[in-house]
Amino acid sequence: MNHNHNPPGPAINQEIFRLGLSVETISVYLLCCSFSDDGAVISTRNLLGVWNSTRETLFDGIKELEKRNILLKIISGGEDKNVYKLTKNKSWKL
Repeated sequence: MNHNHNPPGPAINQEIFRLGLSVETISVYLLCCSFSDDGAVISTRNLLGVWNSTRETLFDGIKELEKRNILLKIISGGEDKNVYKLTKNKSWKL
C-alpha cells in the first residue's frame, strides 16, 4: 500500500523556466521539487540544510514563489519552521 500523498512522477514543471524568474528563485523551486519527489517535507529548515547561498536569497526566492502561487505555505511556524507545498501550474500567477 502506498502512503505517499505526492502526485506520481516528478514535481518539476518546465514552465518555471519561461517565467523570467531569477536563477536563485528557480534554484529554490528545483530544491522544493527534489524534496517533493523524495517524499520529504518542504520546509525552511530542510531548505536551509542544503541551500548553498545566503539565507537572504533563499527567503527572497521563497517569497517570489509564494507571490506567484507556485509555493504555498501550509504551516507557519516562524522563519525556520515554515512548511510548504508545491501547487499545480494551472494555479500559478504568470
